[in-house]
Amino acid sequence: MSDTLTFIKNFVRHPTKVGAISPSGPSLVRTMTEWIDWQNAKGVVEFGPGTGVFTEAIVKRLHSDAKFIAIEQSAELAETTRVRVPSANVFEDSATNIAELCRQSSIDSVDAIVCGLPWAAFPEDLTDEIFAAMFSVLRPGGQFATFAYWQGVILPAGLRFSKRLNRSFTSVQKSPTAWRNLPPAFVYRCIR
Repeated sequence: MSDTLTFIKNFVRHPTKVGAISPSGPSLVRTMTEWIDWQNAKGVVEFGPGTGVFTEAIVKRLHSDAKFIAIEQSAELAETTRVRVPSANVFEDSATNIAELCRQSSIDSVDAIVCGLPWAAFPEDLTDEIFAAMFSVLRPGGQFATFAYWQGVILPAGLRFSKRLNRSFTSVQKSPTAWRNLPPAFVYRCIR
């Protein structure tokens, strides 16, 4: 319950930075993380961990040789994630600084990115900046997982983002729907 209250509070304060009013549920967490090739993912990054529900699942699945960082702009949400997953290296920063944060963490190449950012709430230039930064570290063949709520897919921002993914990645597939999530969502499973 406290995670939900923290999430709501951050959504009210920063609706363009927090894209939902509650954390992702177990079915969406499973759908986001089950697709990643954890055996071979040695450099893993999470964008926008929020309250750490994906972070917790990532840390449980990480290969023993893997290096992992999470990047969260909200100080309160970054601290919530640190409390939830003390072993996670959580940076309070912008995803646009991924290259520098990877350098600081001795991650030479990123194999997988799990993303909880609210793309539909971002202006186009910020999305451009994040994508450029992401592609500076995500290796060819690297995996990128991000989710979308079904009700947002048909809106102009949702349609723009879907087109951007298809232009940017060699493969983009939609997962089965996580119907138990509130609201129902699916995962874009992308390969560079």
